[in-house]
Amino acid sequence: MMLKKLLIIGFVWPEPKSSAAGSRMMQLIETFKSVNYSITFASTSVKTEHAFNLEGIGISQVKIELNHSSFDKFIKALSPDVVLFDRFMVEEQFGWRVAKQCPNACRVLDTEDLHFLRKGRYQAYKDEVHFNKSYLFNDIAKREIASIYRSDLSLVISELEMEILKNDFKVDNTLLCYLPFMLDEIQKAMTEVLPKFEARHYFIFIGNFLHEPNYNGVLYLKKTIWPLIKKKLPNAELHIYGAYTTQKLQQLHNKNQGFLIKGFVEDANYVMQQARVCLAPLRFGAGLKGKLVDAMQNGTPCLMTSVAAEGMFGSLKVNGFIEDSPEGFANKAVEMYKNEKLWDKKQQNGFYIINKRFTKEIYQKKFLSRLEETFTHLNGNRLNNFIGQMLQHHTMQSTKYMGKWIEEKNKII
Repeated sequence: MMLKKLLIIGFVWPEPKSSAAGSRMMQLIETFKSVNYSITFASTSVKTEHAFNLEGIGISQVKIELNHSSFDKFIKALSPDVVLFDRFMVEEQFGWRVAKQCPNACRVLDTEDLHFLRKGRYQAYKDEVHFNKSYLFNDIAKREIASIYRSDLSLVISELEMEILKNDFKVDNTLLCYLPFMLDEIQKAMTEVLPKFEARHYFIFIGNFLHEPNYNGVLYLKKTIWPLIKKKLPNAELHIYGAYTTQKLQQLHNKNQGFLIKGFVEDANYVMQQARVCLAPLRFGAGLKGKLVDAMQNGTPCLMTSVAAEGMFGSLKVNGFIEDSPEGFANKAVEMYKNEKLWDKKQQNGFYIINKRFTKEIYQKKFLSRLEETFTHLNGNRLNNFIGQMLQHHTMQSTKYMGKWIEEKNKII
């Protein structure tokens, strides 16, 4: 039996041209569409100019309100088979309402990445110490792990994050589903029309600048890494692209240094194909990095830190180099920029990684099969997940009454 009605509650409206999270959401939507789900996407957020036109692909769009009983009426009337929460904060806000109004709906959490891991790494970075378990078990972890237990199935994008959930937090495997990026296979004919080494002329960094690791990475490039590269390649340029460039980011622009803030780009593939080397010197973060996927798909070798590379390559050869020291990072970046033979080899690694580790058809099939299995055994799974029942009970009591109090307070205002 295949389920047919899906409600996605989005933290934001999907922006696939702005962020990896937006691309990920579109991949999930495509997966559900491939088996003819009727899909409704709802969000409390305000749409930006970069939001994807979901109605154009046959998906209903609904604006919902936070802490408002109108959602209860809306979801009861819709009566979805599956509800997908986009990040744990959304499950916190709406999960108890879904459980009450549609108890038989399968509740799926897309973690995007583990927020508590990103938060813990950021704190360790600020404290100037090595990341350890004391940074892992933070307050965000308590909320996010609770959300995973309350959900029937949680989608985890990285193998390392699967290991953290199973080993450090003892989350049962029945609650988790490894689901990385789901990408089209790169055909040989596609690789042959990409610009060659000699036709590419700059370094590139790309990312959404609402995301702190990206801004920090650009700052690290500006202050530490780029001067080292520039010393050996005086004519080199670094082009920095991304949505939501702030004033403080724009202030880093310096034409004389070849450090060029370009801002939002409509076609990330085009600018990536013109670049010779992609730089990803991220010092904290979590999940899989969309910028590395963009680079591999467009035949652009990468220099990256171990945080940036995490979960991407498995046991396969990297599409560039992983370097955590600024000197090592800069030296390898220069070497790859100058050495065509090495560049060609690393480019081929990238194509192989995409085809070997992120094949769309394989992961779509695995996920849909796992979802159907979860739905079939929904009651039994919930009975076996007492921690989830307990957390759901306490959330119903606390969040429910807090939500109702806010709703009443808003009426008075």
